[in-house]
Amino acid sequence: MNSADVIVVGGGMFGSAIAYGLRRRGLETLILDGHDDVLRAARGNFGLVWVQSKGMGMQRYTDWSRESARLYAGFAEDLNDSAGISISHQNKGGMQMLLGDAELETRQREIDRMRQQAGPDGYDCDIIDRAAVQDMLPDIRVGNDVVGASFCPDDGHVNPLRLLRALHRGFLRLGGQYRSCCEVVNISHEYHRFTAETSGGNFTAPKIVLAAGHGISTLAPMVGLRVPIRPQRGQVLITERIEARLNLPITDVRQTDEGGFQFGTTEEDIGFNDGTTLIDTSRIARRAVQFFPQLASVRLVRNWGCVRVLTPDKCAIYDESESHPGAFVATSHSGVTLAAANAYRAAEWIADGVTPPDFGTFSARRFDVPAAA
Repeated sequence: MNSADVIVVGGGMFGSAIAYGLRRRGLETLILDGHDDVLRAARGNFGLVWVQSKGMGMQRYTDWSRESARLYAGFAEDLNDSAGISISHQNKGGMQMLLGDAELETRQREIDRMRQQAGPDGYDCDIIDRAAVQDMLPDIRVGNDVVGASFCPDDGHVNPLRLLRALHRGFLRLGGQYRSCCEVVNISHEYHRFTAETSGGNFTAPKIVLAAGHGISTLAPMVGLRVPIRPQRGQVLITERIEARLNLPITDVRQTDEGGFQFGTTEEDIGFNDGTTLIDTSRIARRAVQFFPQLASVRLVRNWGCVRVLTPDKCAIYDESESHPGAFVATSHSGVTLAAANAYRAAEWIADGVTPPDFGTFSARRFDVPAAA
């Protein structure tokens, strides 16, 4: 198939969720994906469906994250039906653990700011003390350095690798078309159709969605869009599988459905280097053991780094080109959290022009602020 109703450039979390949603709506949809060695943030995702830390300075992003989290139960069922894969979604709330009074005070100030920003709609996140943390985690001993945590009932987690696999399989079973090794090198526009030129051939459609992570930087100007994004490395550690004990996800630690613990993550502004460093992985492991001392005896089995896609304000960008109508961009570092909203709400926006309330807030035009004289 060299033509479609919509071409989605990028087969990661953002691209595959939107493509899955477009195909559910009946559009002939084609995913053009790169080679296996391209930078893929999806392969290193921590798996959190997270609300409590999203949207400082942009309430619409907080609301969007919450909406996606609340759509997730139905989304997980849809994927199970269409792909036959359970993504192990859990939504019992989540915590950000706090070590020492300084971290607690900083987190309380952040919550106060978010609550003030939210106004009458409210911000459902509170500080709980160490005793309450231990009560909520009855099967694992909380370390003495923990003074409390922030808790949000909307938070949860999934198996991120199964999520990506389910999106791809569900998309294909619904009749979608996927082409790997087809990295887009040029986009042209003529007679109300876009042509994506790749090493595997040329593909045309009246609509095109740029969801290729860092590849967007090169492609966006071809369709009149400006998308300011930058790379940030995150490193992750995985332990051997042990008997399940942690019933809630933590920002830095979660236990996967297979039994292994996942520790993370770093925030390193070092370009496109996706390697690992001993000094950072040691710090990650040390912090995890401060949370839960018994993890000191658990063996580490692997670690990796990946490169996030960050916007200047760490909030998502959704935009349609004014000069090239039908060309869209969608990107964020929160591919797992926003997968449900992308499959349902963003796909509806692209397919039918149904714009969610205040969706213009996500336009990259918010960064077009004239420099001070």
